[in-house]
Amino acid sequence: MHYNFRLFWRTFYRSFFASKNTPARLTRKRLIFLLLFYLVWIPGSLLHWFCFWLDDLLFPAYKDQPIEKPLFILGNLRSGSTFLHRLLSRDSGTFTSLTTWDIYLTPSVTQKKITQFVSRLDNKYLGGFLHRVLYAFDRATLGKIKIHPISFFQPEEDENIHLHIWDGYFVTFLFPFMDEFPNYQHFDEALAPEHKRRIMTFYKSMLQRHLYATGGKKYFVAKNPAFSPKIETLVEFFPDARIIYLARNPLDMLPSTISWINYARRQFTDPKETWLYIDEIVDLTQHWYRYPLRYLDTHPSPRHLILNYDDLIQRPEAVIRKFYEQFGYPDKPGLELLVDEAVKETLTFRSDHSYSYEEMGFTREQIVELYADIFERFGFDKREHEAAQVKAARIPAAD
Repeated sequence: MHYNFRLFWRTFYRSFFASKNTPARLTRKRLIFLLLFYLVWIPGSLLHWFCFWLDDLLFPAYKDQPIEKPLFILGNLRSGSTFLHRLLSRDSGTFTSLTTWDIYLTPSVTQKKITQFVSRLDNKYLGGFLHRVLYAFDRATLGKIKIHPISFFQPEEDENIHLHIWDGYFVTFLFPFMDEFPNYQHFDEALAPEHKRRIMTFYKSMLQRHLYATGGKKYFVAKNPAFSPKIETLVEFFPDARIIYLARNPLDMLPSTISWINYARRQFTDPKETWLYIDEIVDLTQHWYRYPLRYLDTHPSPRHLILNYDDLIQRPEAVIRKFYEQFGYPDKPGLELLVDEAVKETLTFRSDHSYSYEEMGFTREQIVELYADIFERFGFDKREHEAAQVKAARIPAAD
């Protein structure tokens, strides 16, 4: 495994010595974040990498762990992938995923085994006291984030795992010096073969560690919009993969993505402007529509499914039963109850973000023109009848 030390030190240097006139300018808020981050991240990373070394020493069999029929949910950000991911995770007898806890606190087999041992002791001798404390802490911290439902104990986007090698798109949310980063947004087309191999070798090893530590009898499911530009490399490393591509109306997807990326980066930075990264996001979203769809069109397979967001939201049970059968997953008795629970959870979640594409500098006509081929392919509503009321229209957040 290779750590991108050059990028780590470049982002460190830029943060403290060359951040003027960037979104990550060195304000008091930014300085506090940086000091806390490096105080926690560096010793935490050393611990994780020590445990990765222990994995090779104590649990070398993880390297032979098969990854059978893994399911990857791709598409643009804010296109319903979290809803589908969380819904499938309720079928815990069939699927397993990396949770926030797995990604940031116990990425290694060794750490997972220690956590499992402590959990057994807690249940046996403390009556679940530690569990109750952790869940209370979770609700008081991550549970307060409203634009995207997050919890230590819920499945999360495992693109985050690349923070452990400092080599992935999500690093830009903490350090938005885009001129320093490889072009992860066009992964397959832009990165050198050896670079792609290093990143995906690490990712595959993380999945093998997780499956090995959790028994290896379930199918791994991941929602990774950031894998849309790496679909060819993904299939190369996981030839048995099942892929669902989710497509949502650009009139909803684009402003929601702009809001989410700005919100996420603003947690760690203190920019003056309200809406940033517009050109980056437009380019990213166009590529994350067109490139994976082009790949799927030229590589037809029963292992692939292109899914309209509206179909998923309107009839989730029928959609899920169909791809369970198509992908060779076992039938799930009581699936309708799991779907009902997931829908109710989604309905009770309320994002604290409300926005319109006009306040971001777009018109309806511009968005329709930017994504004309996507509107034509999926028959998305261009909302021409709303043109007169567009200034008052508010776009609901979706994940």
